[in-house]
Amino acid sequence: MPGFANALVIVAVAAIVITRQFRARAIDTDRRWWLIPVILGVVALREPGILDGHHRMESAVLLVAELLVGLATGAGWAWTTRIWTEPDGVVWTKSTKASIAVWVVGIALRIGVFGIGHALGLHQDSAALMLGLAATLLVRGGILAWRAQPLGAVNRPAPAYGDDMRSVRRERA
Repeated sequence: MPGFANALVIVAVAAIVITRQFRARAIDTDRRWWLIPVILGVVALREPGILDGHHRMESAVLLVAELLVGLATGAGWAWTTRIWTEPDGVVWTKSTKASIAVWVVGIALRIGVFGIGHALGLHQDSAALMLGLAATLLVRGGILAWRAQPLGAVNRPAPAYGDDMRSVRRERA
């Protein structure tokens, strides 16, 4: 798939994912949450230009950095997503304001990785970005599926970051 087509796939998947994350939606831990990330990963790995032929070591290091950013973004996104169970037992998710911060930091880090590659004169293909997006979605889906499982007899999923924080008032002396 040419670079332009890869870029369109990346933009389309990111747009769908970002718009859906801020709407409450039911999740099913039995569904194949891993399928889209695996397809994206396979498409990315089939690209011949994922590594710069003239700078293999440097481009491999940047690819690893892109994957680490993707993994961290996916984990941060999953842990900042609110999960709750309705009385009928259906598990719902919705991203929080902290999820926006995770996305902003993740995009900034990806721009930084791209900037480093550009400064080093490396040819960077969109396949690396697609592989990073696949890692993000795979980690997020896995953590959400794990968090959505009932916790013991309470039958409640694990809280999101910040869910249990309550404002503390200072007592006057």
